[in-house]
Amino acid sequence: MPLKKSWVESANSADTPFPLNNLPYGVFATDDLDPRCGVAIGDMILDCQRAEEEGLIALGDAPLFDVPFWNEVMEEGPEAWAALRDRLTQILEEGSKDREAAEKLLVKQSDATMQMPFLVAEYTDFYAGRNHAFNVGSLFRGPENALPPNWLHIPIGYNGRASSVVVSGTEVRRPWGQLKGPNDDKPRFAPCERFDLELEMGAIVGTASDGPVTVDEADQMIFGYVLLNDWSARDIQAWEYQPLGPFQAKATATTISPWIVTRAALEPFRTDTPEREVELLPHLKDTGPMLYDIELSVSLAPEGGQPTTISQTNYSVMYYSSAQQLAHHTTAGSPMTPGDLLGSGTISGTEKGTLGSLLELSWGGKNPVQIDGGERTFLQDGDTLTLHGHAQGDGYRIGFGDCTGTLLPALSDPYARG
Repeated sequence: MPLKKSWVESANSADTPFPLNNLPYGVFATDDLDPRCGVAIGDMILDCQRAEEEGLIALGDAPLFDVPFWNEVMEEGPEAWAALRDRLTQILEEGSKDREAAEKLLVKQSDATMQMPFLVAEYTDFYAGRNHAFNVGSLFRGPENALPPNWLHIPIGYNGRASSVVVSGTEVRRPWGQLKGPNDDKPRFAPCERFDLELEMGAIVGTASDGPVTVDEADQMIFGYVLLNDWSARDIQAWEYQPLGPFQAKATATTISPWIVTRAALEPFRTDTPEREVELLPHLKDTGPMLYDIELSVSLAPEGGQPTTISQTNYSVMYYSSAQQLAHHTTAGSPMTPGDLLGSGTISGTEKGTLGSLLELSWGGKNPVQIDGGERTFLQDGDTLTLHGHAQGDGYRIGFGDCTGTLLPALSDPYARG
């Protein structure tokens, strides 16, 4: 599919992440405007609240954009999602009869502050990248026991903290927790010493379910995707994770990119999951291309320094798609809700420069990663991590906006009051 032309000139550049082919959804505010829903087009944002108030957008009998989140639109379902995308394309395409009215509703992205794009109902994080799972398992159990027996049969996951999901640009504070080294007699309570990132994609559930769904039904339930950094306290995790898995090690923060890229925008970039080593049970079998060719990278900038790209990989290396993860999530009857967020699991390739966490890149801290002005085994205070991602089309790209967070020092006393 070639580039679709818009009357917004900046949307026609081959380098913009937000051409007419994309039209991602976010929430923004300015000095003069309260938080509201908007659509990125080139270097501008179309104000959806005002567009609805002035009759340019009309999806139903009741307003959908009188609230600063996209959950109301999600709840309308796939037909409404398609109708909105068609209408936005009509408004913003080259030669549109709505240009004069819409021009008054554009806001410069440089004047806007991005907010959380949706209300996170629940958050589930998966462990569904084979290369990452094998690497981490090899570090702790050896390559012969790297993958647990269930790993090739189901997408393993855990329920995380929806309350700690934050939008790009939000600072993250180094957590305290219980730490116990291999030679320690007992644990101690101290700031995390091995804080890490995890490069992931996040799938946003747009429609509800009240029982098991098929993989194809699950695919249709997904509203869109974001970049996701699953910040991880490795030393806290090492002490707490047996027998029930991650808890406080993953509760500090999860950062997402500011723009929701719709499933419709990613359709031209569908690709197959990797070849299976064992056959999946029928309810989880692949039914077609359900991953996406999305180029991903991570940069790390020390305080006062320049960013260094420490990893480059692609979403297509995942072993399980978001649709398979969602279908598995429903098998026991757990209801899914519009606004549920599913983390893909860490996305790692097979070579060192393609690994999605410092735990892997430094191989447990043994092989420091070189960055501008120094090296890293794990994150240091003042480091800024940025996840980048885009799908490359014919003369255009589909981007998500950067997913950025800066690590602040731990509190001197987390229990100090007053």
